[in-house]
Amino acid sequence: MTEQHSPQTTTRKKVLVVTAAFPPMKAGEADHAYRICTQLAQKGVDVHVLTTKGSQLPKDASFVIHDHMRDWSWRDLPRLRSFVKSCAPDVILIIFIGWIYHEHPMITFVPTVCKRAVPGVRVVTLFEYFSSWAPDRCSMLTRMIRRGIASLAGGSSVDYAYGTLLRDSDAIVTLSGKHTKALASHDVTVEKKTWLIPPPPLLQMAAGEPSTIRTVTRARIGIAPDDFLIAYFGYIYPPKGVETLLKAFQLVLEQTPQARLILIGGVVAQKYPDQPNYAEDMKALPAQLGISDKVTWIGAYATDSEEPSQYLYASDACAFAHYHGVYLNNSSFAAAAAHGLPIIATCPPWAEEPFVDGENLLFCAPKNPEDMARGLLRLMRDPVLRERLRDGSFELARRWFSWEMANTRLLEAFGVASGAGLSKPERISIGRVGESHP
Repeated sequence: MTEQHSPQTTTRKKVLVVTAAFPPMKAGEADHAYRICTQLAQKGVDVHVLTTKGSQLPKDASFVIHDHMRDWSWRDLPRLRSFVKSCAPDVILIIFIGWIYHEHPMITFVPTVCKRAVPGVRVVTLFEYFSSWAPDRCSMLTRMIRRGIASLAGGSSVDYAYGTLLRDSDAIVTLSGKHTKALASHDVTVEKKTWLIPPPPLLQMAAGEPSTIRTVTRARIGIAPDDFLIAYFGYIYPPKGVETLLKAFQLVLEQTPQARLILIGGVVAQKYPDQPNYAEDMKALPAQLGISDKVTWIGAYATDSEEPSQYLYASDACAFAHYHGVYLNNSSFAAAAAHGLPIIATCPPWAEEPFVDGENLLFCAPKNPEDMARGLLRLMRDPVLRERLRDGSFELARRWFSWEMANTRLLEAFGVASGAGLSKPERISIGRVGESHP
């Protein structure tokens, strides 16, 4: 086990971030954890990270990581408790999504364990998604131990899916209004202590004049001045619907040969048994569709690389073909908005209020290449629409995806900020597409 120290720490409030996902793991959750730690450290918070063995401290980081955890199973629970007690933080931030903990229920009891180890500590749980412990994926022994721990932790008041995460966390952070509503169905008190903090862009913004970056980057990757460059940004895995985008792009090329497509992002660490070769299949699909010469694959990039930002500045629009539509928790959407790109994205069954079709994005139907192609052609042919969507993207980024806003809200949730300004985060409504909101 190693402890990796940065050259700078402070004696101010100590925050311990508990997460199984951290670089070099390839996952949005790992990127988010790293950015949160970096931002908090820049605010003068003394940040420590308890994470998985083999995690690495990126260069120039200003916090400390402790890669003590092995597999986040029951046998790791004493190790976690011992470390929390010796660290004695003021605040513990648990970053939770089931798959990064191998769908093991141990993590769902950590708030209770931490409060008994360090009386008075404030525990905040950040839900990357509303996934929970999956009983059918655990062994009989794991379920038996869970029943015993649940009995010690309060019996009937312990949630079957989330253990004591909801009950014993002093604050809950969600990334989407959809997530808040899902968690509230387990515990009606959740909404009263929930902070909605969508993830800001999880990439390093390129330094320099955007127009210059655009010109230089397009020349570097062979994009002509009159080419219309469509970008995809994000990890490559099944729910992202990359096959829908590629098929839609093929239809676009039939009418506008000057279109180009760039795909920015590597393969996520999460496994999808039903489609284990999804990324390889997507890389082969352009050749099968006869569009290889119009598609550029960028692949993975370093955590602190400016290249993804440069590619976004070089693009004319961004497209997201997610199976389930886009929500505020989609950090790749936040990155596109921060670059002021006109965005076309699949529409979810329930749309969050900040998204306005035709104003700050263009909706299309999921798993429907024809509908996405129609939307892309509209963007290409209508400069007035593109300018309106560009303005809408910037406004979304300013209002919802700012790191300054996220920092303020997270510190408020920690109870370590002055309390000036926001006392609670802005709440949003979720409703069926086309419904009005009060």
